[in-house]
Parts: sequence; C-alpha cells; structure tokens
Amino acid sequence: MAGSRRQRPCPGCGDIFDSQLTHRKCQDCRQRAPVPGPLTATARFERQAELRRIRKTALAAAGTRPRLLDLFCGAGGAGTGYHRAGFDVTGVDISPQPRYPFRFRLADALTFPLDGFDVIHASPPCQRYARVTAWRGDPGGHPDLLRQVIARLSGTDVPWIVENVPEALPEADLELCGSQFCLDVRRHRRFALSWTVTDTLPACNWRHHDGLLPFMHEGERAYADAMGCGWMTNAEAREAIPPAYAEYIGQQLLKTDCLTAYH
Repeated sequence: MAGSRRQRPCPGCGDIFDSQLTHRKCQDCRQRAPVPGPLTATARFERQAELRRIRKTALAAAGTRPRLLDLFCGAGGAGTGYHRAGFDVTGVDISPQPRYPFRFRLADALTFPLDGFDVIHASPPCQRYARVTAWRGDPGGHPDLLRQVIARLSGTDVPWIVENVPEALPEADLELCGSQFCLDVRRHRRFALSWTVTDTLPACNWRHHDGLLPFMHEGERAYADAMGCGWMTNAEAREAIPPAYAEYIGQQLLKTDCLTAYH
C-alpha cells in the first residue's frame, strides 16, 4: 500500500515495529542497555593489562599446540576462545588490528595461504545478512563473502568452522547464545562445521533470563564487557563473538579424532 510503513524487527528484542521511530520507543530494549560513564584511567589500565596477560600466555604456549588460522579475525573474540581451548592462534584481517592478542597477519583472508595449519576458523562480514542492515541500511551494498569462504574451506583437508549471524546460515550445524554460557548477553551466532559436535549444550533459553543485554549502541561498552571482550574498543566488540563460544567449539574439536597428532 502506498505510503504504508515498512515493518521491521527490533535488533534488540526481536519484536516487530512499523518504523525506526517506533523502535526508539522500545522501553524493554532501552532499559536493558545501560549507558556507561566515561572511561576512567583505572578501567583503561585494566583493559590494557588484560590484553597483556592474554599475549603473555599465548607466547608461552606457542609451538606446542594445534595451529589454528583465524580468518577475518577482528580484535580476537574467536581467537581468544580458541587460545583458551588449547590452540596456537594466528589471525588474518584486511584491516590493522592493534589489539589482536595473538600472532597477526595483515592480509586478505580470501587469498591468504591455508597451508601449515591444523584448523581454520572464518568469520566473514555479516552485514549483508544481519537484520539490522535490513532495518537501517542496504544489504545489497555489502559483499557476499560467506559462500566464497565456505567453498574455499571445503576444498581443504583440515577441519574448519565458519561463523555468522543466524540469517546467513539457516541450516547451520550449531547455534550458540550467551544464555548457554551464563553470559549476560543475547547474541545468537551460528556455525557451519566440517566435523560433528557430539557433546551438545542445553538449548538456548534467553527468554527466561530478564537480565540479558540486547545489543544497543548507547550501551555497547557494557555489552562488550558482558561478552568477555573487555580489551576491545566499542567498535571492535560490535564485530566480535564472545570468546566462550569459540572456547566451547575448540574443546569439542579436541575431543574428536580430527587432530590425532595432538592427542
């Protein structure tokens, strides 16, 4: 109908609204997204110290663990989880990542050599598929790298994991949520795997947790910290997954026979 408003899902609570203006009045989301105060010198020091601790443990363990390639690594949400699970992590991103905690290569993840690694994880950009892009932007303005990445990894002989938003992977092998890890965030992510997870978690039950934070720009510092990404800036954390997700996946991979040389 001419002149009618387009209905859109709220990226925070999932409710359907008839305009962006209506969404701004969503009291449920606004109350769940606390606005943080200015960053204090103590808080800045603690975040820098956390990054130094991660880098120190990674350096100590280098060369003794399965080698994992972290493509489209961002600031290291997935990489930190895999490190905690027991992997030696190398990250690749086309943009500089000064706070990435592990070995980093500035390169195009679509063409970076895959040889020499035991496992490959990839988190290609999600903007083309994300609900918030359909709500506030133009999905056609973002490249579809997901299919290229899956096709490339499918031609390798090592186990691989591809992560993205639920809309991008409707038939994924695994979906994870913060409620499954006692995190105070609602961040659903799906994973395509070249291997099978056998030790599954209880189903997501975020609707029964009143304290879970939805993503909101006005409260994204609190959201980043709740994800376990305290060393990241707000902008970096927007693109990250909670390290707990990758830690769980890495632990499950180590239980399989895919990495027999390290058993």
